[in-house]
Amino acid sequence: MKKLGAQARPRHALHRPSAALAGVLAALTVLGVGHLIAALIDPAASPFYAMGASVVDHTPHALKDAAIRRFGSNDKLALFLSMAGVMVVFAAILGLLERRRPLGSVLLILLGGVVLGAALQRPTATGWFALPTVVGVAAGVIVLRLLIGRGSDGRGDEPVAGAAVPPSAGPIADADRSANGDTAARAHAAGSGGIDQSLSAPPIDPPSPPILARSTGMTAATVDPSSHSANTMAGRHSPRRHGRTRSDGASAPAKASRRRFLLLSAGVGAVAVGATVAGQWIGARLRDVVADRAGFIVPRAVPAAPLGSGARLAVPGLTDFVTPNDRFYRVDTALQLPALTSGDWRLRIHGMVDRPMELDFDQLRQRVAVERMITMTCVSNEVGGELAGTAVWTGYRLADLLAEAGVHPEADMLLSRSIDGFTASTPVSAVTDGRDALLAVGMNGEPLPIAHGYPARLIVPGLYGYVSATKWVIDLELTRFDRAEAYWTERGWAAQALIKTAARIDVPAAFATVPAGDVIVAGVAWAQHRGIDAVEVQVDDQPWQPAALADEYSTDTWRLWTWRWAATPGAHTLRVRATDRDGITQTDRRTPPFPDGSTGWHSRVITVR
Repeated sequence: MKKLGAQARPRHALHRPSAALAGVLAALTVLGVGHLIAALIDPAASPFYAMGASVVDHTPHALKDAAIRRFGSNDKLALFLSMAGVMVVFAAILGLLERRRPLGSVLLILLGGVVLGAALQRPTATGWFALPTVVGVAAGVIVLRLLIGRGSDGRGDEPVAGAAVPPSAGPIADADRSANGDTAARAHAAGSGGIDQSLSAPPIDPPSPPILARSTGMTAATVDPSSHSANTMAGRHSPRRHGRTRSDGASAPAKASRRRFLLLSAGVGAVAVGATVAGQWIGARLRDVVADRAGFIVPRAVPAAPLGSGARLAVPGLTDFVTPNDRFYRVDTALQLPALTSGDWRLRIHGMVDRPMELDFDQLRQRVAVERMITMTCVSNEVGGELAGTAVWTGYRLADLLAEAGVHPEADMLLSRSIDGFTASTPVSAVTDGRDALLAVGMNGEPLPIAHGYPARLIVPGLYGYVSATKWVIDLELTRFDRAEAYWTERGWAAQALIKTAARIDVPAAFATVPAGDVIVAGVAWAQHRGIDAVEVQVDDQPWQPAALADEYSTDTWRLWTWRWAATPGAHTLRVRATDRDGITQTDRRTPPFPDGSTGWHSRVITVR
């Protein structure tokens, strides 16, 4: 029989919850260390932001539209929370896989390769973008191996497959060693002619191997039924382990091992969180931008025409004509707001021009600024959606800037670029045909909010934002549509997209219950740079009725409308449609936003009592 005492001490696998925690802490380490290093290079190189940007880039159109429809301007928060949830689950699985073999480490390295690829594909990426992910993953693997190893030093929930039995697993092993020694002594005594006094004791019948196996946890194959250890321990076997035991059954080494694991886990968690916070603090040039914006003076400008009282309607629940800055919709690809001060800002105008230019703010302020009231609409706006808003924009006419540069006649695209790499393709004709296309620096009398493009952005009436409204703009290239593609065009959206005529019911609210009699139905309609000519309302399948239009401020803004309804009891469906100044009425065919804007009539179900 092989001596149990000669075998190596086993390594027991870490408890599953602890292993899962180790995986989560390893993932936090990757993100924290990566975020800290990225703060010294470029915030866009952070593993978390790089992966999030890649998700945005490759999200199917239907899912993207559904997210914007469901979360609106909070779509990025929803993305971050979703990514965090997936990360926690995946990290826990890595920890569980690491318990017996380094499979978790292997998968973590493979995932790091995916994140590395995402980081290097960012529009502003350099070779340094690899460093945060590489160092972060290396730190994560070390943490995972360390935590799993520390947690496995003591008694876990089960031994590792194929592990050796400990040299002193309890009284059975001690008795076995004692019996082996006694046997050797007896053999020596017999060989020398002496008498072994122990043999004078009456023999003890050994228990059957199955009984011994059940009492000790050993198999019949490992127990010699004739050995003295088996005979002895069958009568006095105890669950007492080698070393002290506690009343809860846990050994002192196991208790100490758990304490070490918990202390180490707490330390790793603190370091990971600290690295993330430090990275955010170091990279938070946003504080400088906030201070810069606070000191920014909106240039004196040729004022916009005053908004007459006839353009507004005093109807509770109806959209305000001018949208406050804090309620203006925001849809863009920036997971982290770019940090660009007015002092660092430069605008380069180049490409198919006679005189390439580069402007800073001091040079820009030497030009004449203007104010213009313009309604913007996002291409992701669903029928009846709220991704539209009107503001008074202060800025400089793009047509004047392009005239200074001298655009070549064959150039038909203005490719604008943001500091974060986003690009938009705008027809040159839409900038030079006399409309109020602006390089905007102010919004509703204030400096541009950071989330809306501070210190400078583009505004082009009549075009959806994805082909015109570049925020944090730093580069204007004159080129051609057959030579270049912009960000969303590369992802299947139309290269050119005029805002489609639309109308929306604001009042009554969806599924509202109203009393029978005179009911005010009101809403808003838009067809930027063409203007709204008429709005009609339909109840159920009755004939369309003309709505009363508020005064038109300009063809570049939306128009409010109302209609008095003699409501009768019952459930009714209200519909609205608009006709633009070109005489084109909205189609009733419902289409999604992809690839160039949604179509269809907005409707609401109302109950009348």
